Amino acid sequence: MPIIVNLDVMMAKRKISLNELSEKVDLTLSNLSILKTGKARAIRFSTLESICNALDCQPGDILEYTSDEKKKL
Repeated sequence: MPIIVNLDVMMAKRKISLNELSEKVDLTLSNLSILKTGKARAIRFSTLESICNALDCQPGDILEYTSDEKKKL
């Protein structure tokens, strides 16, 4: 999939655990874990907003686009 989720990178930069972020954004650990591992197929803007607020970052810090052609190289 050409969208890469860098949630784990931002969490490491902010020194916040999955449990702590889960409490701050009011998401279950399992749903947050699915997002963190890149297995999510969609994300609500309200969820993205909550995560960005909790991590003090921009959506582009969490989500990254890469074309399929770049992956093949």
